[in-house]
Amino acid sequence: MRSDRRRFMAALLAASTVPRLSWADAGNPAFLACAREADDSFALYGMTESGADSFRVALPARGHAGAGHPTRPEAVVFARRPGAYALVIDCVGGGVLHRLTPPEGRQFNGHGVFIGGGEILVTTEQRASDSAGLLGLWAARDGYRRIAECQTGGIGPHEVVRLPGDLLVVGNGGIATDPTDRTKLNIPDMRPNLAYLSPEGALLETVELAQALHFNSIRHLAVGRDGLIGFAMQWEGDPIEAVPLLGLHRRGKAPILATAPEPEQRVLQGYAGSIAFDRAGDQVAITSPRGGRLHRFDASGRFLGAVTRGDVCGLAGLDGGFLLTDGGGGILVAEDAGIRALGLRGRSWDNHVIALPRT
Repeated sequence: MRSDRRRFMAALLAASTVPRLSWADAGNPAFLACAREADDSFALYGMTESGADSFRVALPARGHAGAGHPTRPEAVVFARRPGAYALVIDCVGGGVLHRLTPPEGRQFNGHGVFIGGGEILVTTEQRASDSAGLLGLWAARDGYRRIAECQTGGIGPHEVVRLPGDLLVVGNGGIATDPTDRTKLNIPDMRPNLAYLSPEGALLETVELAQALHFNSIRHLAVGRDGLIGFAMQWEGDPIEAVPLLGLHRRGKAPILATAPEPEQRVLQGYAGSIAFDRAGDQVAITSPRGGRLHRFDASGRFLGAVTRGDVCGLAGLDGGFLLTDGGGGILVAEDAGIRALGLRGRSWDNHVIALPRT
């Protein structure tokens, strides 16, 4: 314990003696996004509010999602699930600062979040033998040393988000998978849930859907106003059913499930790929690359409209609307007045757009 404390204090002292870089040194990006290049290589991009590239860092393999440090120009990029590594990227110099590897018999599940003002990185993980969910905790200022872990209260966790006070919310997808090829092993008995945990890892609340919707895997999460959580789902049941793919939840209350009119809902093909609130928290949206759709709702779950865009998935909130990316390289804005293009890049954007903290 004394040795760990000495190492941590030495890291703090070293950090105080070097110039402090900020996101401004990386071109003031508002968002991060992974992409496949035209030559089949991979990269992480910083993106400004206007959709311009602010930086590019080559990746060794396909990235899924990531987390941006709240103050330092560092990004953690997670390998496509199931992932054996995560890379901590210097977004100014372009180098790899650290390579994170989960403990033996574990895998990363594509998402993470910073807590403690950026001192701790939290990663979603699962145990290979039974898909039991875990959160890994890593000390960012101490070389991203792994310091603790806790259970998520379910299996197959995917995304984790932070609420004020560093409360953590996890989407436990409920699906056990083969660690070698992701074959789904327990579909008849899957039990997804939304789990709330304290910063210390204590399970505070677990939310499950009605039994008739137990095939609805809770995957991606977004944080709205006053602790409202949005969750996007992927249906593993009978494909002929047009089920809700968006849920809204506040602690201590029953979840609200939101749908579009049935013909429009069926277009999604049971698959929501990303979710986000606009910056005011007045609207929430989900994307479906299978259906080529963006669906917009108000914060009570009332359907507001749809946007058609092929292979659309990446999604982030803006003032009064949403930023979208697609597999064809498109960058667009969806607003009440309609959709407008910001640009077309010679790359294929991956599933997610990560919004950086606003200063």
